[in-house]
Amino acid sequence: MTTSNLKTTIICKLQIEGIHNWQNCPLEEVKFLKDPHRHIFHISCEKEVFHDDRDVEFIMFKRQILKYLKNKYEDNECHKFGSMSCEMIAKELINEFNLVSCEVFEDNENGARVCK
Repeated sequence: MTTSNLKTTIICKLQIEGIHNWQNCPLEEVKFLKDPHRHIFHISCEKEVFHDDRDVEFIMFKRQILKYLKNKYEDNECHKFGSMSCEMIAKELINEFNLVSCEVFEDNENGARVCK
């Protein structure tokens, strides 16, 4: 395989404090998820790049993602995601930043990966 056949991506990982809930939780066993609860959301954003000299500089890219989340969701230093799931947050970031994939985990335990 030649190097011209390879695809390169950059990956930015970040952590933010957030509150969300599963408003329509139908499961009795975990009905507490209907109530707003706090997590440290661990987010990994993967974006395709087209050359090896940082056409997207990943430190600046991470800052852009953090700024976007802060401007849209932060309230008193905590992100308020309402009834958004990990999957919903990942899809929003994929669409906003033209990502290849995005992972969002609650407390680095359970979460979702969404890919194009």
